[in-house]
Amino acid sequence: MTTSKSTHHTARKRMVIKLGGSTLEGLNKDFFNNFKKLQDSGVELIITHGGGPAINRELAARGIESHTLNGIRVTNEIAMNVVQSTLIGQVNPTLVHELTSAGVKAIGLNGFDGQLMVADYLDKDVYGFVGAVKAIHTALLETLLSVGIVPVIACVGASEAGQALNINGDTVASEIALALGADSLLLVTDVSGIRVCDEYQTMATPSLIDQWIEQGHLYGGMIPKVQGAIDCLRAGIPSVQIVGETLIGTTIVTSDKRHAT
Repeated sequence: MTTSKSTHHTARKRMVIKLGGSTLEGLNKDFFNNFKKLQDSGVELIITHGGGPAINRELAARGIESHTLNGIRVTNEIAMNVVQSTLIGQVNPTLVHELTSAGVKAIGLNGFDGQLMVADYLDKDVYGFVGAVKAIHTALLETLLSVGIVPVIACVGASEAGQALNINGDTVASEIALALGADSLLLVTDVSGIRVCDEYQTMATPSLIDQWIEQGHLYGGMIPKVQGAIDCLRAGIPSVQIVGETLIGTTIVTSDKRHAT
């Protein structure tokens, strides 16, 4: 799907930054300043985002029932319309505006743009209008990156028939990172990484993470995050970081031998 994987590494680093719903609503000047610094240092940046809290408010305001199953929002046709209009119509332009105000050139995108994310139903009988990524077409992203524009991608995919499908935010982030041959994926959350015994960890490996979960140091919402990070590593992204808005946190690598680099 991509032709650029082999060429860009010699020149510039490439990083995908995933902003989760609750984090998205609390971004402050620090985040945008740090983002600008990263870009000024020559890193090519791509943002992907969800928007759970905004979607929940909109669904509640319209009296539409919604629930999650296995961490995935079961999405009927009416809820899909709300997801699409909220993510593409509200959350995405707000984020683009904030980046632009911070001096970062950004453009809002979703799965429909340039056939960016072609999706199919994950399991229509179980999840409704929820998508699984079939293909990522990177031509448009490559064009934008080559002129220093940050793509800001909402987690809405498009079926070949043109139906909007709701796709899990972590899935979109990892699929985009893999398709673009990104050097790293940053999962921005409301805590500055993994904390064990009140100390933030700068490095972690899958075996350490398993140990911390077993010992009860990692629990709640952090478990799906670290498991998602490990899935990304296994899929071939060199490093995955769980960070706060300072963009500093825990770097997760496949094994201890990487620590020396």
